[in-house]
Amino acid sequence: MAATGLASFDRTIQETNVWLHDIERELHDTRRQMAYHALRGVLFALRDRLIVTEVFDLSAQLPMLIRGILFEGYKPTGKPEKYHREEFLARVSKELQQAGGGNPEAAARAVFRVLHQHVSAGEVEKLRHALPRDLRTLWGEPTTP
Repeated sequence: MAATGLASFDRTIQETNVWLHDIERELHDTRRQMAYHALRGVLFALRDRLIVTEVFDLSAQLPMLIRGILFEGYKPTGKPEKYHREEFLARVSKELQQAGGGNPEAAARAVFRVLHQHVSAGEVEKLRHALPRDLRTLWGEPTTP
């Protein structure tokens, strides 16, 4: 990988590539575009379902590049939006269309598993409990290390 000349940029690119690789593995799909759009779609749907302070708490644990994705086009006014499972999955599905389509439930589950791997257990629990039960089921039950 070509270096940018800025250590923080090189580090965030490397960290983002790890996340994307992990999503590819969870999806059993090596298309980088699919992993990216799954991550983007789930992050957008999740952030709009959370209160603003929870979005900022989550963002503090994300690599800089992924944090930028999370906040892309974010409008905190009127948040959280009160949609449930079907609306959440429809939002993810819309993003997956950019990669040729895909299974939004599989994408959500994959991204949530990767979040669970890279975000602190306390933050994951806080996020899970901020969601309605029907969305929480997409995240799955926490596993003990």
